[in-house]
Amino acid sequence: MRLTSLTMLTAACVLFGVSAASAGTKLVVHVRSYDVAGKTGADLIEAMDRQGPKHGYMTRAIAETGYTVHWDLDISRQDGACHLRQANGTLDLTYTFPRLSPTSQGLRKRWDRFMAGVRKHEHTHGRIAKGMMRATETALAGLERPDNWFCTGTHLEARRRINTIYAEYEAKQNAFDAREHRGGGHVEHLVDALTKP
Repeated sequence: MRLTSLTMLTAACVLFGVSAASAGTKLVVHVRSYDVAGKTGADLIEAMDRQGPKHGYMTRAIAETGYTVHWDLDISRQDGACHLRQANGTLDLTYTFPRLSPTSQGLRKRWDRFMAGVRKHEHTHGRIAKGMMRATETALAGLERPDNWFCTGTHLEARRRINTIYAEYEAKQNAFDAREHRGGGHVEHLVDALTKP
């Protein structure tokens, strides 16, 4: 499961010397945890259903990948045209995982296998988000167009490109979740392996 947010900060300036557009992204990763306890796999699933990150109004998830995306755009105008001089993106990823309290060795082994699958799922969401940042850098590279003194159209075009890539990658996130959470899918197998030794 994932939560997302997209923001864009823009700065425009009028300069007489304009450098080629460049882009750079920064990745910030946080890992949070919540505690679960139980004597059986079913107990642990029940604990995650009670204490896991909220998914909608009434349900909870086992784990979560949340991210926010910020773009800081430096756009300047020269000779009637506006140029994207620099695009700096920040992807702030937060993973939330359950953490098991001390338990029996047999349950611990099943938990470790379960968590390996959960981490793989959430890290795939993270990889898709990183791909979104790379695709956005590519889409913004070389942005230049005739525009007014405020570079209004250039800002709008940058926002359009960012939103287009964002929507494309949100569709990839949703498709991945649909495959993983379908009946008989990866998540169901993980839960079954934890609850049915």
